[in-house]
Amino acid sequence: MSLPEHDVTIDATDLRCPEPLMLVRNKLMDLQAGQILKVIATDPSTTRDFRDFCRFLNHRLLHSEQSEAVFSYWIEKG
Repeated sequence: MSLPEHDVTIDATDLRCPEPLMLVRNKLMDLQAGQILKVIATDPSTTRDFRDFCRFLNHRLLHSEQSEAVFSYWIEKG
């Protein structure tokens, strides 16, 4: 499977809730609808947080994956 193209990457490794979510929220405000943000995080709570955040604010979680203790997300701005 090929990974979605992305416009911007945020490195939220070593940050704990709510910091990764706040970084994503702020960056998405700078993006245009349809642009894709890739997020790299190490906080396991991001799996739930980003899914719920996208659903609540009408963004699309296009793909997520985990490798060891690193989580990656591709979020399309709604």
